[in-house]
Amino acid sequence: MYYSEELVEEIRSRNDIVDVIGSYVKLSKKGSTYMGLCPFHNEKSPSFAVSGSKQMYHCFGCGVGGNVFTFMMEYENYTFIEALKALAERAGVKLPEEEYSEEAKRAADLRSRLLEVNKEAAKYYFYQLKSARGEKALEYLKNRELSDETIKKFGLGYSNPFSDDLYQYMKQQGYDDSILSQSGLFTMDERGAHDKFWNRVMFPIMDSNNKVIAFGGRVMGEGTPKYLNSPETKLFDKSRNLYGLNLARSSRRPNMLICEGYMDVIALHQAGFNNAVASLGTAFTPQQAKLLSRYTNEVLLTYDSDEAGTKAALRAIPILKEAGISAKIVNMKPYKDPDEFIKALGAEEYQKRMDQAGNSFYFEVEVLERGFNLEDPEEKTKFFNEMAKKLLIFSEEIERNIYIEAMCKKYNISFDNLRKLVNRYGAQIGNVQAEREAVKRERESAKKAKPEEGMKQSQKILLTWLIDDSKAFEKIKGIIGPEDFTEELYREVANMLFAQYEEEHAVNPAKIINKFVSKEEQTMVAELFTTEVGALMSDAQRKKAFADTVVRVKKASLELAQKRAIENNDIAALQDIIVQQRDMAKLHSSLNAG
Repeated sequence: MYYSEELVEEIRSRNDIVDVIGSYVKLSKKGSTYMGLCPFHNEKSPSFAVSGSKQMYHCFGCGVGGNVFTFMMEYENYTFIEALKALAERAGVKLPEEEYSEEAKRAADLRSRLLEVNKEAAKYYFYQLKSARGEKALEYLKNRELSDETIKKFGLGYSNPFSDDLYQYMKQQGYDDSILSQSGLFTMDERGAHDKFWNRVMFPIMDSNNKVIAFGGRVMGEGTPKYLNSPETKLFDKSRNLYGLNLARSSRRPNMLICEGYMDVIALHQAGFNNAVASLGTAFTPQQAKLLSRYTNEVLLTYDSDEAGTKAALRAIPILKEAGISAKIVNMKPYKDPDEFIKALGAEEYQKRMDQAGNSFYFEVEVLERGFNLEDPEEKTKFFNEMAKKLLIFSEEIERNIYIEAMCKKYNISFDNLRKLVNRYGAQIGNVQAEREAVKRERESAKKAKPEEGMKQSQKILLTWLIDDSKAFEKIKGIIGPEDFTEELYREVANMLFAQYEEEHAVNPAKIINKFVSKEEQTMVAELFTTEVGALMSDAQRKKAFADTVVRVKKASLELAQKRAIENNDIAALQDIIVQQRDMAKLHSSLNAG
């Protein structure tokens, strides 16, 4: 449904961005800005800035930014309409009743249409499971001891053993190939359209808001691959989603369980462990860790107890630590996975294993130890050296010393000897890092030296200046206009900004961000309004810096105009440009004096 610009602006203005973001991220006031740890990338020092006066946020670390709508879309994985509705409800604004028509459906955005397709597919698969065709699949699930309630709760289904079964159904529902081809459910080539999934038990994959975004399928009988996932689409990025999180996020347990597969998650939930999730056919990722950090600060890893599961746990531990999540290891031996364990010993015994979950560092060292023969002095020395390197993950000296002491007791080595070994490796790594930092600084300096980068930076600074101090518009009146911004996006934003000031004698950057549809564009616009302009400068320094910026922008604009005039052989324009270039020195003096 279409909502008027006035209504959208009312909802935005009635949701203070500091309050909204503050309900998700811990913010501390620093001057006129609020700072916190960015929820969109891993960091230890706050670089996420929220401005109440601008009603914007911007991360100086990863570059994301926007207004309150952008934040809700990015953080909650909402569409714009979903963010609008959530914020309207928060502010107590009643939205007009929605009236859906065929025309409105056709005009809906791509994401909404894809969600429709996935929802319809999930319903169809669920229906097929309960039909005569799905008898074998239902029997398989019953043999796995899943109840009807669990099957319904997870929306499990069945894809018939025909190559275009779902496709024909979707065509009957009025969906055309242009949308079906982007859903990840079909393969389309010169021979026609074919279902991606057939003769498989189907597992709908939902985002944290209970929207079906993809599917997994387990083949019935012989066939490869045994498990098949949807490809990545506009809805589905497997590195940013976790199976079962839509249910686990509302668990009241103090931690989250991470396991390997769909059936493990389902078995755990059925046994009462409603805090279980699984990564989706991929190694655990930093994005998944960041997603989990919204809901918990402790994770229990319950991967399969085989070699592959051990490797998966070793990969996940440092990723979780980087996201600020402590990890513990659930020992399921002699059983392979949670499903097998619970079937054999029951939920009560599994709870005991959870309560006894081991320290993740101890687990890493135990796995490391398996690669060495500690009866051999040479092998034992190599083991201690590798352990010393591993102890460097603890950046806090007190914590590191506690772990050194624990390892000394376990492996009968003196505290001083092991600490010296750790410190020696720490010094070596420090030297390497210092060299890398020097190379990085050198590259950044070379990059900043490029004239075109300097020109862009000046234009960004000027746009930020106009947002921070609307008096600047009067100072540059007749000197700088939107046409002087040489970058297309900068010029588009400047046009809006100048028009806004002309009409309202005030500026509202958050309102301008709303004019841009994609989150990428909103982020870029937010960056234009949050460039560092030297808050700690004196008045005299600020005047000079402002004059320098205006002159640089005008000079770059005139140089570009001069180039075009020469190319077009426009003598009159060229003469006018030369006069303006000659007056550059006087312009700087007048601005500096103002």
